Amino acid sequence: MFSSKSDYSRNVNTFSPEGRLFQVEYAIEAIKLGSTTVGIQTAHGVVLAVEKRTQSALLDSDSVEKIMEIDAHIGCAMSGLTADARTMVEHARVTAQNHSFTYDEPIKVESITQTICDLALRFGEGADEEEATMSRPFGVALLIAGVDQHGPQLYHADPSGTFMRYDAKAIGSGSEGAQNELQDSYNKSLTLEEARSLALKILKQVMEEKLDHSNVQLAQVLPEKGFQILDEAELKPIIEKIEAAAKEAADAQMATSTS
Repeated sequence: MFSSKSDYSRNVNTFSPEGRLFQVEYAIEAIKLGSTTVGIQTAHGVVLAVEKRTQSALLDSDSVEKIMEIDAHIGCAMSGLTADARTMVEHARVTAQNHSFTYDEPIKVESITQTICDLALRFGEGADEEEATMSRPFGVALLIAGVDQHGPQLYHADPSGTFMRYDAKAIGSGSEGAQNELQDSYNKSLTLEEARSLALKILKQVMEEKLDHSNVQLAQVLPEKGFQILDEAELKPIIEKIEAAAKEAADAQMATSTS
């Protein structure tokens, strides 16, 4: 029997007397150090936006991949350890392809989310080698966006293996401020264009750097076109519009204060 908190902290699959799994809690805390990520569901599709942090001026920002395609109709954005996210996404991709091959239909968004969360629970030592996939919980959270016969959907999956569906959700280092802004600004009647602008506007508020096409990534999942990551040419006009609106608001406020 363990005698101190540190003993329970080191063990990945033993509950403390208070009913806590400390390693899972630490993994969830690690997400709060990751890039800020925002997801917004609308009646017309789902939008994902992520802050792309570059640790060096010599780093090619295009190599920083924070949004990934799972299937033609499903994508995800991450916050936390990118290597862990790749493992989960690869697992989800294989599951989606196997489902399509077996049943000749695209997998449901909720089903792929469940698959990812099942994998998240397969950590620690076990008798079955296949079950002992990871020696620790995954240090990443995902926002999973997709469209199926039930319409546009947005799910949040965390290292505990828990997933929930959201209308709008923020994760990462700036999640607290971003989530508060989502609660104030989100409504179910948002158009896709408004959702894109809102997601980037929120990132602009919580980012330390100036919003630019090189330090954010934006994607959407539409019923007709499926999953797509917006390129620089599509991203620039949205950012320019946000900057112009912010300048106009600042000028109006200055004019009011001087009058």
